[in-house]
Amino acid sequence: MQIPLMLTLLVTVQAGGQAPTDTVYFEPQVGHRTFAVREPVLRIEPGTVLVSRTMFGGYYTEEGGAFPGEVGPFYIEGATENDVLVVKILELRLNHDIAAARHYSDFGGLATDARVRMLNDPIPEGRYVWRLDRESMTATTDLPNSRVRQVTIDLQPMLGRVAVAPAGDEAFSGLWPGNFGGNMDAPEIRQGATVYLPVFHEGAYFYFGDVHARQGHGEVSGTGLETSADVVLQFELIKDASIAWPRIEDDDYIMVAGSARPLIDAFRLAHVELIEWLETDYGFGRWDAYQLVSQVCESTVANIVDPVYTVVAKFPKRFLPN
Repeated sequence: MQIPLMLTLLVTVQAGGQAPTDTVYFEPQVGHRTFAVREPVLRIEPGTVLVSRTMFGGYYTEEGGAFPGEVGPFYIEGATENDVLVVKILELRLNHDIAAARHYSDFGGLATDARVRMLNDPIPEGRYVWRLDRESMTATTDLPNSRVRQVTIDLQPMLGRVAVAPAGDEAFSGLWPGNFGGNMDAPEIRQGATVYLPVFHEGAYFYFGDVHARQGHGEVSGTGLETSADVVLQFELIKDASIAWPRIEDDDYIMVAGSARPLIDAFRLAHVELIEWLETDYGFGRWDAYQLVSQVCESTVANIVDPVYTVVAKFPKRFLPN
């Protein structure tokens, strides 16, 4: 049975409260700009279904404004550094009729790098407001300087940011992806997908946010169609297990997301972890897996705009043993 979305809160759970049932409804009040260990907004038992929404802010309005930050952290009871956190994205439904997209002078895959001086002029900054039709699942915007004055595209909602608190006392800006998850901006993280994250602290301290109504691979200009959504997640733990990088699974693929600069290092990290996954969980010999990955693996560049880049290595499930 499909879990109802949070159109009206049935239960309000106060910050720091204990989840009383197997399904809890959480109304976020504060968005955080960093992934870090901090006082949890809610403690959740494994198996619990969380019905919530991403933060809303001026960034998603006609006028524009500040980015609202991420929801969390959620303390997952029983999670330890010897476990893997499992996050099932049961439902992801847009709840706003506008998405904002921008390009910047010093941020983006084709822009001048803010850290390096260059001779060419910066890209002029620009902002596009996309009108969302949530019934037809399309988005429309004006292209004022083009022969085609307006364009309509189909929507493919995704969660740009899912994360646990990074190791030690580290705190990463919401723009960062890493082995803790974070701002991976992978279109594969969508409704029906399961995300596996390593745990670096007791309780995991899980965050989510940054819904894109649509985003191309690479997120080349620096943003997707940024908006907000209702979210239904379910949490589980794999006890006494470890992974080095976030893993993703859907009906068709097992996947690994690696994040680094240069881009080739992100590619290597994702594929090494994928081969090790095939070896340890599916009975492939290491070099057999290497050979098979070389022939059937699919790779996508999730982002080339963040402080480190993200590559997703995808292995088709049809080649896994029964």
